[in-house]
Amino acid sequence: LSSRTSAAEKEIGGAEKREKQYRAHQGFGDHHGGVTGAHTYFYADEAKCDQHMETFLRCIDASSGSSEDGFSAIKLTALARPQFLVRFSEVLVKWQRFFHQMAAEEGQAGRAVLDTKLEVEKLQEALANLGIASKAESQQWFTGENLGTSGTVDLLDWNSLFDNRAKLSRPLLIPNRKTGQLEPLLSCFSEEEELQMKRVLQRMDVLAKRAMEKGVRLMVDAEQSYFQPAISRLTVETQRRFNGSQPIIYNTYQCYLKEAYNNVTGDVELSRREGWHFGTKLVRGAYMEQERERAAQMGYEDPINPTYEKTNKMYHRCLDYVLEEIKHSRRASVMVASHNEDTVKFTLHRMMELGIHPLDKKVCFGQLLGMCDQITFPLGQAGFPVYKYVPYGPVSEVLPYLSRRAQENRGFMQRANRERDLLWKEVKRRLLTGDLFS
Repeated sequence: LSSRTSAAEKEIGGAEKREKQYRAHQGFGDHHGGVTGAHTYFYADEAKCDQHMETFLRCIDASSGSSEDGFSAIKLTALARPQFLVRFSEVLVKWQRFFHQMAAEEGQAGRAVLDTKLEVEKLQEALANLGIASKAESQQWFTGENLGTSGTVDLLDWNSLFDNRAKLSRPLLIPNRKTGQLEPLLSCFSEEEELQMKRVLQRMDVLAKRAMEKGVRLMVDAEQSYFQPAISRLTVETQRRFNGSQPIIYNTYQCYLKEAYNNVTGDVELSRREGWHFGTKLVRGAYMEQERERAAQMGYEDPINPTYEKTNKMYHRCLDYVLEEIKHSRRASVMVASHNEDTVKFTLHRMMELGIHPLDKKVCFGQLLGMCDQITFPLGQAGFPVYKYVPYGPVSEVLPYLSRRAQENRGFMQRANRERDLLWKEVKRRLLTGDLFS
């Protein structure tokens, strides 16, 4: 068995001061209310973000010292201002929504994300008719880029166009379908927010370089859906730089989200096109109550799957897609972060069917320290890479974290009883065989 460290700590006094000094903003929700599984940081200032980075560096060093091929987790809300992550996410979502609106007008509503494609000529005509860009201007968007060479543009092409649009001579405008008016897409970015982008990427660069130096893989934790588009985008930028020959950076996908499969398949396809190694941790998710409450308050669609069963199906669908990618390309790796026995059995069954051997180290498993040892230890004894998630820090913060994780995992008490029965059975076996201390 290997170990893994996670930064779940901060100074008690500083935390109490910040929680009293700052109130949650409706735009990005209460970071603590309704959270059942993870810790979200309050933003104090850039110096505090640098201190968090130093804590993560120590986590990487600890992971390196405790095992080979270790993992360490980081949270981008500890490395960047939450307001910036929310605004950046809103811009990314607005840009993608515009693509889907144009696709729907061409009769492509409901198609799988990667099957939705716009013809370049029709796209240029639509942009001209909407007053967004002349045909000459939009043609420049494709100059020097391997986009539209097939005569079509898909969502990945569309997303890559976003990077260079700020260089246009005037702000990029897109239509608001409710008002019928054109609105600037990039107007919400100030010089300070541009600096925020550079700073968080610099911090991630420092962490990734330390992880590579120490032989540790870095997992970027997923957070609330209104942060997540920005977090995923920043993580992909880091994967592009560091995952060329092996998976150093792992992105986390929350399978309780309705968009989970689209997010996974889109990023896998991007890694194929650009030639880097896809690394992922799959989780079910930790912010369900908070997400639903915010959606109701702010009047948008609930992003969470309606039932636990649908979340399970989504998890297995995403996992199966990644396992297929491992079989066919060998340039993907996954951590199955789950306490669910059915999910572990599903993974083992599919690995056997696809010919993925445990020693390939393309698939690993993770459970929280102190939970579900009846899953963890048999996996380790059978030769599978398996990790115990080790949260640490002040008792006042770690105990609530652990209790929330217990609440999150359905049937936890039943599993705890089963663990107790299994332990008692093993004690009796050892007493009868005289191997009590073996």
